[in-house]
Amino acid sequence: MLNKNILSNARFFKASLAFIICALLILSCGKRKPPQPPTERFIQRTEITGMQRGNIVTLFWNLPQQNAADGSVLNISRADVYRLAEPLSAPLTLSEEEFASRSTVISSVLISEDDFRLDELTFTDTLEFAGQNARLRYAIRLVNASGQKAAFSNFLLIEPTAKVAGNPVSLVGKVLEETIELDWESPNENVDGSKPANIIGYNVYRGNGEGGSAKILNKNPVTGNNYNDQTFSFGTDYKYFVRAVSLGGNGEPVESLNSNTIEILPKDVFAPGAPSAITIAAAPNNLSIFFAVNPEKDVVGYRIYRSADVNQPLSEWTLLTNELLTTNTFQDKDVEAGKTYSYYLTAVDENGNVSAKSVVVSETAP
Repeated sequence: MLNKNILSNARFFKASLAFIICALLILSCGKRKPPQPPTERFIQRTEITGMQRGNIVTLFWNLPQQNAADGSVLNISRADVYRLAEPLSAPLTLSEEEFASRSTVISSVLISEDDFRLDELTFTDTLEFAGQNARLRYAIRLVNASGQKAAFSNFLLIEPTAKVAGNPVSLVGKVLEETIELDWESPNENVDGSKPANIIGYNVYRGNGEGGSAKILNKNPVTGNNYNDQTFSFGTDYKYFVRAVSLGGNGEPVESLNSNTIEILPKDVFAPGAPSAITIAAAPNNLSIFFAVNPEKDVVGYRIYRSADVNQPLSEWTLLTNELLTTNTFQDKDVEAGKTYSYYLTAVDENGNVSAKSVVVSETAP
């Protein structure tokens, strides 16, 4: 009997132990781990460039398209623009920690979804000259919607020049047959109010009416107050502006702000020259007319007129070429022997402009 009780108690103990172990395993499987901090998404830093133009410093920069850590889509909400004014004698190198403690946030640029579609963003800082030489150090720091900040961009160092000419004024343009003639007036003073204006020349810019950036036309600064654009095309809408060029404090050229912008849509209303060097070769039942090709590149053909009466009004002469003649020779086979015929020609360009009438030439059919 005792052995049976011992055996029964042993079985109960084993069953209880198994139940306890199973319960512990179940509780262990369902136990929550302590919360972990979210993985931080590091925003890529941006790179900036810039320049002084007149009394404006313009920064150029773009937005990264992905986060640096995991490639996820960015959620940038703003870009903080920092500036530090320092003496010219200050070291060129500066740590981010020093810059962060000494610089000032001069603007927080809000970022929209449309900004990610732009190739380049800009920020302008208007300078106030205090009469002392200084160096300006700029940087941009991107910030996402959670307040996380990217590292600083590269530093942009600018040594502002106070004696930069004001912008040119009264820009006007005139369309001629082979050029668009531009004229403007010089600024009277520099951006800091000093005189005379510090001018070593001008740069002329041209853009088109469809947008896009304007491009400089001259290779070297223009020394006068006019410029002839001979690279234009009729029928294309153009925008022009001019900038004065000053000699900066470090010997580098510094441009002014833009002059007024003018829009010009040049139309070809200029007739080609009259055909010249016209000769006639006579043969039985045939008068062959020869003439020089017009020098204008847009001439597309010629018209030939004839009359048996040289005194007949030119407007009443017979047109022999119902379609434009595209060569510089013509054979008139509808002639009678012994009869004298007179001819004149006109040239026509691709825009339908008709030249003046050529000289009249005459010949008798043999």
